[in-house]
Amino acid sequence: MKVGIIGTGNMGTILTEALINGGAVSPSELIITNRTIGKAYKLQTSYEEITVAQRPDEVINEAKLIFICVKPLDIVKVIQENRKFFTGEKCLVSITSPIEVKWLEKSVASSCARVIPSITNRALSGVSLLTFGEGCKDPWRVILKEMFSKVSVPVEIDESIVRVASDIVSCGPAFYCYLTRKLIDAAVKETNIDEKTATILSESMLAGLGELLKKGYYSLPALQEKVCVKGGITGEGIDVLQRETGDMFEKLFRATHKKFAAEADVIEKAFFS
Repeated sequence: MKVGIIGTGNMGTILTEALINGGAVSPSELIITNRTIGKAYKLQTSYEEITVAQRPDEVINEAKLIFICVKPLDIVKVIQENRKFFTGEKCLVSITSPIEVKWLEKSVASSCARVIPSITNRALSGVSLLTFGEGCKDPWRVILKEMFSKVSVPVEIDESIVRVASDIVSCGPAFYCYLTRKLIDAAVKETNIDEKTATILSESMLAGLGELLKKGYYSLPALQEKVCVKGGITGEGIDVLQRETGDMFEKLFRATHKKFAAEADVIEKAFFS
């Protein structure tokens, strides 16, 4: 089965590499394109059997399963310009959270779904979030779940929690990287450790933490309890975190949801104008 990818920017490239390296698709099954076509050809240098198309309509005509990996308003443009090519036997998949699957279903005859990947999928790990349209045919549901089980843990979610789930799964790595960078910066500022050493230690700690959780040795609460000896040094640090973080994460979710709602409103108007 031919699989099409329209858009080979950051997430389109990560998705392509993950699907190939996880054995979900072979390079010869892929047909890709990008507005700046050089980016598609650059990806082809790593996987020579990939087909590069010059235009989105070529991808849609050739492929049965089509992933659109461009910016939300650009998705609207791609769909509006190529609506007639999304026929009933195909499946259209968006990877962006502000576009509801029901909007896609109202726009094309194809089965429709949304898959929100995470950068962690590049390591064949983490979670991918799946939402299916009401009219999405069962074979496509099975195909997508099996495909993403090879690069992640696929989790089907309801439309009502798509933003918070995306914050945790897709945005989460960036949030944790920022917090880790702040930890490193503070260590360098307050002690004699150099930045390179602090970075190595922090990255190795995160990798080890991930392995502990992945192998099921501890849950998050159990792990904290094991490390945090009552009255010890770790406890002193936890006390500071409890005082200083306050409602920081509540504010984070409020901000992302506000931005999400504003984007969704603009995109919905563009879809149905």
